[in-house]
Amino acid sequence: MATTDSDGSKQLHVVVFPWLAFGHIIPYLQLSKSIAQKGHKVSFLSTTRNIKRLPSNLSPLITFVPFTLPRLHQLPQDAEATMDVRTQDIHYLKKAFDGLQPEVTRFLKAESPDWIIYDFAPYWLPEIAAGLNICRAYFPLVNAWFMAFVGWSPEDMINGSDYRTSVEDFLVPPKWVPFPSKICYKRYEANWMVGSGSPDASGVSDAYRSGMMLKGSNCVLMRYSYEFEPQWLTLLEDLHHLPVVPVGLMPPVEVEDGKDDTWLPIKNWLDGQQKGHVVYLALGSEVMLSKTELGELALGLELSGLPFFWAFRKPAGSTESDSVELPDGFLERTRNRGMVWTSWVPQLQILSHDSVGGFLTHCGWSSVVEGLMFGHPLIMLPFLVDQGLNARALVDKSVGIEVPRNEQDGSFTKNSVAESLSLVVVEDEGKVYKENAMALSRIFGDINLQQKYTDDVVDYLGKHRYCP
Repeated sequence: MATTDSDGSKQLHVVVFPWLAFGHIIPYLQLSKSIAQKGHKVSFLSTTRNIKRLPSNLSPLITFVPFTLPRLHQLPQDAEATMDVRTQDIHYLKKAFDGLQPEVTRFLKAESPDWIIYDFAPYWLPEIAAGLNICRAYFPLVNAWFMAFVGWSPEDMINGSDYRTSVEDFLVPPKWVPFPSKICYKRYEANWMVGSGSPDASGVSDAYRSGMMLKGSNCVLMRYSYEFEPQWLTLLEDLHHLPVVPVGLMPPVEVEDGKDDTWLPIKNWLDGQQKGHVVYLALGSEVMLSKTELGELALGLELSGLPFFWAFRKPAGSTESDSVELPDGFLERTRNRGMVWTSWVPQLQILSHDSVGGFLTHCGWSSVVEGLMFGHPLIMLPFLVDQGLNARALVDKSVGIEVPRNEQDGSFTKNSVAESLSLVVVEDEGKVYKENAMALSRIFGDINLQQKYTDDVVDYLGKHRYCP
């Protein structure tokens, strides 16, 4: 007998299947909570170790379904997420992920859910789900301008027939963008895009994966909103002839109460700093700086004279043999005005503290959302995939600046770091960035607006539960 949810409509069973990166898993979990709060059943698929890393005190309507990730000798023992491997080895993780196909297929056949929401990686899944009459939603954890930039039709992405074949082609906006835009790559970033259409160790390219997802899906969910650069959502619908359903910017709503052992010493240090003067620096878990880059970044912090909190996490998959050390004497020279934290940090609590006056970020979309929800101006140092395009868009909105870099090789100097920090955090010229960031916080941090998007997504899934 069919079950019903709180408003009398038939209960949905939604399966979610994120890519093996916690920058993807956590937003998928956030979406899962929102769906469950509306009375619907959610099956959350991932690998055994990743599920053990997640909180267990969730809605009884959310069921974690652990799968065994196939082992590859190229991956470290127990590596099941991007945080466990070096950036250059992620293509092996994709190959292992593709080995989940039989287990996922068996689960879908047994459960017959109404919807499956999946990430960019399982290119084989839309066809399988369609054959089982399961509705299919593609939820890539990138924003609308990146998705529009990478390809203008699924067929071109699948066939590798993009007209852009050289670095120069990616230094300008694509020809299919019909409105003025400054969103494009810089020369030192564009090599990644040139190679994105070539198969990697998994046997297929990222462009192929994305094209297959678009071709086989009934709709696209985007971590985006109509209140911020909405023209990109319209362009995506025009390009791919699919409904594009924004899920909102998904500002995190659960900030811990500040009583845990990690937060208290950090809070005590922040409490002792001048309001609005601390630079918070975090570059994510996948950026691996060279010795030179790390040295220039550290010396730039020192040269700025500003107090700083550096979330200095060991790069993903790094070992003692490839670890990079801070410059000699740096910690001793800055110990009275800086804190370098080498393990997990409560980023939301730090960003919510009134001593923070600027966020030096790699421009991952989740970090951008978290920084802007608290109205912090950004000092941008992008490195990977979508980060450069994010930085261009945010510079255009005047919520911060990019650290100046050499256009050929992307190198930067301690002086460029120090001058950028000072300009944004303490100089009069930086006031405009603070004002604009604070204005955007009214969109990025609006929990009521987010709830409206959540309601709309769940309504969409209910109304379109019978898919071709």
